[in-house]
Amino acid sequence: MTAVGIAAVSHHFGRDLEQNFWDIEEIVSRARALGADLVVLPEASLGGYLSRLDGAESTLPPALFRDGPEIERLAKIAPELVVCAGYCETDGQDRYNSAICLHGGSAIGHHRKVHQPLGESASYKSGEEIAAFDTPVGRMGMLICYDKAFPEAARALAMDGAEIVASLSAWPAARSNPHPEIAKDRWTLRFDLFDQARALENQIIWASANQSGNFGTLRFVGRAKVVSPGGEVLAEVGTEAGIAMAKVDPEADLYSARRAMCHLRDRQPLAYQTATS
Repeated sequence: MTAVGIAAVSHHFGRDLEQNFWDIEEIVSRARALGADLVVLPEASLGGYLSRLDGAESTLPPALFRDGPEIERLAKIAPELVVCAGYCETDGQDRYNSAICLHGGSAIGHHRKVHQPLGESASYKSGEEIAAFDTPVGRMGMLICYDKAFPEAARALAMDGAEIVASLSAWPAARSNPHPEIAKDRWTLRFDLFDQARALENQIIWASANQSGNFGTLRFVGRAKVVSPGGEVLAEVGTEAGIAMAKVDPEADLYSARRAMCHLRDRQPLAYQTATS
């Protein structure tokens, strides 16, 4: 058995890249002291998310190249750890809402957000691939925010061998009829339900990071957490900034969850064919 420390982060990240890097260095330092091997930062950790979701965004996040100096700087912060972070990516032509996984000073995994909510498509092009990758803490996959609302996305990663899924979000409270207490908001409830459901239905470890605080017209719900393959919340923070830290053993935990009823093994794909298009 090999214990892995997972730190899922809630924090506010805005447009100021220098402030973002200062915050990330401080967060990673705290996570390291807690025993983290994997640190999952929120969606849009570099440059912040959109300030509104009606397609009328006026101050887009800085567009960064995947192999640019900002990502290189991020990779140097904690080369001994596995670190996942979200950013606005450009390929020189289009923008993507992306996540990168770093270790040893370089990238070991990458994901472009596939599913776009509300007016996000006015600012970003959609990604076209969902795939797992190998890391020192186990085989992993990454999803970004709205991606987790689609069972097929997490299932695709589980079928590709992912033991851990890092879910990076900038998940806000409801825009219409929001609850005055953000912890009781219906979108906060959905955020929590998706985290536990995706872990349980695929019997995987789920590390959910999220933005916190306010940005433009959006109020983020926080709620970073680590969820076991049985759907139990192992560690969580509230609606404020913080680090949810849990120790897991991916191989042993997945074996324990799957040894009797294994959801991936017991699938019946032929019965689903009429509902897969």
